[in-house]
Amino acid sequence: MKKSIILLVLVSFIYSCQEEKKPLKIGYSDWPGWVAWDIGISKGWFKEEGVDVEFSWFEYVPSMDAFASGNIDAVNMTNGDALVTGATGASNVMIMVSDYSNGNDMIVVQPGIDSISQLKGKKIGLEVGFVEHLLLSEALKSAGLKETDVEIVNVATHQTAQTLASGEVAAIAAWQPNSGEALKEVTGSKAIYTSANVPGLIYDCLAVSPSSLSERREDWKKVVKVWYRIIDYLNNPDNTKEVLDIMSSRVGISPEEYAGFMNGVKFLSLNEAKKIFEKNQTLKSLYGSSKKVDEFNIQNKVYETPQDIDFYIDPSFTIGL
Repeated sequence: MKKSIILLVLVSFIYSCQEEKKPLKIGYSDWPGWVAWDIGISKGWFKEEGVDVEFSWFEYVPSMDAFASGNIDAVNMTNGDALVTGATGASNVMIMVSDYSNGNDMIVVQPGIDSISQLKGKKIGLEVGFVEHLLLSEALKSAGLKETDVEIVNVATHQTAQTLASGEVAAIAAWQPNSGEALKEVTGSKAIYTSANVPGLIYDCLAVSPSSLSERREDWKKVVKVWYRIIDYLNNPDNTKEVLDIMSSRVGISPEEYAGFMNGVKFLSLNEAKKIFEKNQTLKSLYGSSKKVDEFNIQNKVYETPQDIDFYIDPSFTIGL
């Protein structure tokens, strides 16, 4: 009898150890602040740090769907989309801020339109309820307009360039590379408002399921540590060529073209990120930015119940480095 109990305990222990060895599964998509993970992947830094990580490449919305369905442990998404994902059933905690958008999110207009005020009464294509919807809202406010002054057409972000080219809309709101494609496809088109007009409105984060965070906290600390190794490497001018080669290869474009995308992203150093995790109500704080997005989501009925911002943010992974 005792032998059976000992054997059962031993089998249980071995099984639990095997469970712990499963890789952390992270979803990421085509945004420079997330493509940068490929630097750490290609250089073997996760293995060096002693953490087994499996990265899966998606289109942006499918990456969040994969997280919501439990197929991955974490996903790279904006702070606003983290709230939407959580409010609709997939709890998540932002443990790291990779960057904020500093120009790559754009409102691109047809030739002949020179200002936001000229969009009054016109159709604008964007993915309703997502981050570009918020960007448009801020742009309209800057011109004294309301959403009811324009007609919003729901368009998947990866289809915005072709929608603008078709002439169906007067403008689109999209992020790179989609915004850049729109500028290339429509001769004379231009960006008349970008995320550089409202720095801190759109933070890009790594959001983890609470269960994975609880079970594998030490491993997630290692992931965040590798990220800041990536940032240090990326910020060294001596590494620019290699960085562009790695990142552009991931998305299938030339390093020269990808260099332009990098200009529209503000990668955060560790010290800069620590300041972002300080609590205040401004856009210089992840808390203040997320509160603003939450109010927007409630106002636009993206979800009905205001979210507890503190629940969504764990600053200790960054502050502790």
